[in-house]
Amino acid sequence: MMGLQILWFILIAVLLTGFFFLEGFDFGVGMLLPFLGKNDSERRMILNSIGPFWDGNEVWLIAAGGAMFAAFPGWYATLLSSFYPEMFLIFFALIIRGAAFEFRSQRESPRWRGFWDWMIFAGSVIPGFFWGVVIGNLLHGMPIDAQMNYTGTVLTPLNPFSLLVGLAFDSFFFLHGAIFLSLRVNGDMVKRSQRVATWSWIVNLVLIALVVVTGLVTTNSFKQVLLSPKIVPLDYLTLAALLLLVWLNMSGRSGWAFAMSFAVILFSGAIVGMYLFPDLMVSSLNPLWSLTISNSATNPYSMTVISWIALTIIPFVIMYQAWNYWVFRHRIEPHAIGHY
Repeated sequence: MMGLQILWFILIAVLLTGFFFLEGFDFGVGMLLPFLGKNDSERRMILNSIGPFWDGNEVWLIAAGGAMFAAFPGWYATLLSSFYPEMFLIFFALIIRGAAFEFRSQRESPRWRGFWDWMIFAGSVIPGFFWGVVIGNLLHGMPIDAQMNYTGTVLTPLNPFSLLVGLAFDSFFFLHGAIFLSLRVNGDMVKRSQRVATWSWIVNLVLIALVVVTGLVTTNSFKQVLLSPKIVPLDYLTLAALLLLVWLNMSGRSGWAFAMSFAVILFSGAIVGMYLFPDLMVSSLNPLWSLTISNSATNPYSMTVISWIALTIIPFVIMYQAWNYWVFRHRIEPHAIGHY
């Protein structure tokens, strides 16, 4: 049973990491839309760069939520009730963003299209920020009682550490999106995307430094865990990937820069997973009241059944997504503007 619990913890971590990698770049592209596109043709190029992917990327979030509900229902219930306002804003923003993609091209009016461009911007900034707030609170600790109930207020999650993590998430997605865009378009926008990526890298590095300093000051276990022998190598790998990312971007090697962007997300996800394990949500009231992979898991029979279902379905989802990216791998030319 413990083996299956660990398997599902890793699986959910992988699904969330995949979501942040894939959805992260189209959040970033959505944030860039009102600023990088100088005219409607360029903004349509920007939107077409993520047009075939953005809705499929959200499948990873649905899969992670379904896996969490099936394998760790106690975690699912406490997490969603703890972050109800944040989750509402995340999903409302995603709905508005999806509507904006569909409605933008329905009228030729500049005012109409400008309005939906800003809705895409807001629908990209808000989810990225609040996902950072959620992750920040998982690292910071939450007021959870012995019955696994959240006892804080609506404002409890909005502590300085978690707000900084939210800003760091958005700034990295902005950087991630700029690098992705430099891979997907042709023309003058490639160089502009690379310049934006360089400047956003500086902002992101400052925010990461602030997150680390604030975590060391406000979170008791942050220093102990961050400097533990099992996590220190990941710290160095993450920093190395960040430094290589900006060098490769400035050298015009967008493909390798994008690979380093993926490495940063992968190593960061591993750090968060190792920081928490075997906990799922740490109680700031009493460590004994924390949600763990043992006290939040479903029964052994259910976990065995869903394991077989997952092993059957997930490979097809991955193959379909890989096929989709392969089909739409070519750069978008300025004269070849699609639906958006």
